[in-house]
Amino acid sequence: MALFPTKTTLPPYLRDEQLRIERLAQEHGLTHFPVSFEMVTYEQMNEIASYGGFPIRYPHWRFGMEYERMSKSHEYGLSRIYELVINNNPAIAYLLEGNSMVDQKLVMAHVYAHVDFFKNNYAFRTTDQGKESETGEPIRKWVDAMANHGSVIRRWMNRIGVEKVETFVDVCLSIENLIDPQKPFQPAKVKRAEPEEGMEEAVVPGLLRVHKDYMRSYINPDEFVESQKRKAEEERERSKRFPAARERDVLGFLVENAPLERWEREVLSILRTEAYYFLPQMQTKIMNEGWATYWHSRLMTERLCEPSEFIDYADRCSGVLATSPNQLNPYKLGVELFRYIEDRWNRGCFGKEWEECSDLEARRHWDRRVGLGQKKIFEVRALYNDITFIDEFLTPDFVAEQKLYTFGYNARNGRWEVETRQFQKVKDRLLTALTNAGSPIIAVEDANHGNRGELLLKHDHQGVDLRIDWARSVLQSLERVWKRPVELHTRLENKGTLLRFDGKEHIQRAMKS
Repeated sequence: MALFPTKTTLPPYLRDEQLRIERLAQEHGLTHFPVSFEMVTYEQMNEIASYGGFPIRYPHWRFGMEYERMSKSHEYGLSRIYELVINNNPAIAYLLEGNSMVDQKLVMAHVYAHVDFFKNNYAFRTTDQGKESETGEPIRKWVDAMANHGSVIRRWMNRIGVEKVETFVDVCLSIENLIDPQKPFQPAKVKRAEPEEGMEEAVVPGLLRVHKDYMRSYINPDEFVESQKRKAEEERERSKRFPAARERDVLGFLVENAPLERWEREVLSILRTEAYYFLPQMQTKIMNEGWATYWHSRLMTERLCEPSEFIDYADRCSGVLATSPNQLNPYKLGVELFRYIEDRWNRGCFGKEWEECSDLEARRHWDRRVGLGQKKIFEVRALYNDITFIDEFLTPDFVAEQKLYTFGYNARNGRWEVETRQFQKVKDRLLTALTNAGSPIIAVEDANHGNRGELLLKHDHQGVDLRIDWARSVLQSLERVWKRPVELHTRLENKGTLLRFDGKEHIQRAMKS
């Protein structure tokens, strides 16, 4: 895929609309990074989308495959990409050449809300690369960072060989979701100084202070001293484990400890950095799209649409918010839940009095006219992610109003059916799907398993069994990186199960619970 050969700056009439929309967004309280819009053809839009929203990435066959899929989907009229925006400072967004004025205004309003979310939501603070010394604004130069990553991998391809590096990238991509979402918020680990070999600690921890020698046997009896020594010895043995505590950031552990060549370690580190960059977008998909849809709807209907444009706008918006019987629409769920929160806090439907009210008629007509809706949704935008958003604000009334349900496959009649509309089951299904961005929670338990240098991983079973074929592929990739046998402990059909790959064959057997 070639670099863009054409000029991508906005024409004057669209630049005027951009300035107008920016001013309106700020009047409504949105605070955002500077936004640079570029006009691209649909081929260029597909190219950028296939690169994950960036103009340039590292070379890999999957980007070409994704480009072909998007191009054919566009040519056959199956899908159309209206906008792309990059979490960067300044933010960079792309408009599709040939769109109508209604489309362009809608997209620009949508983009400004996205950039406000990027800047203010706490989850995206993990993508900060520092602070501007003068303004205090976060530094996010991710377009440059992705280009640099591409340059590094291209350099290694030239030196090592394309096929060898690309094959290792395949391995890394198959385990790129084995990261810890909490890692960026944790303080850096401080390594404790190891005692010199042969030296034992002179002081037994846990003993009570004694000022007179003749009182020693009374204050610290021999039995108590021995028990404290045993505890200290057990603690020293635990500290010798590697890692000392379960490590959920599997990629980070491999970068630091796997026996990799220099180029392998550098490639794995790059892909880990990019995985953490994209993580907040997975954690806030419903909120982010809901927030952008809420604001483009308000700006378009209240300030931007000409009378002759409302039908076209309604047509575009209905396409974005359309729901499917077998698929959750994050735009629809997000915007409706933001509107629901705004309505509740405008009417005062919160607090002790509201929670204790059991009169359905009174609750239906409840209106304290407190007008706190706008303040509340800005607070939610800043402090929540999808899981906490759903957990706190999804209510039985909302589920009934939006006609949400869970569905599953009925093997007896061979078709998909509605399972339940019960609030708690709908909420639990949503939260389960959103936990860890839908990926299994797997952590390093022991890097010297069986005293043989083997890698032991444990799966935190959340009620959903692993797919065996996928699990085996991941074990193969981990064995390629660790260069020693890899073992995974999980549960299948509610029974403890061991999965193991030693470089030659896969082993699966039951474990004692």
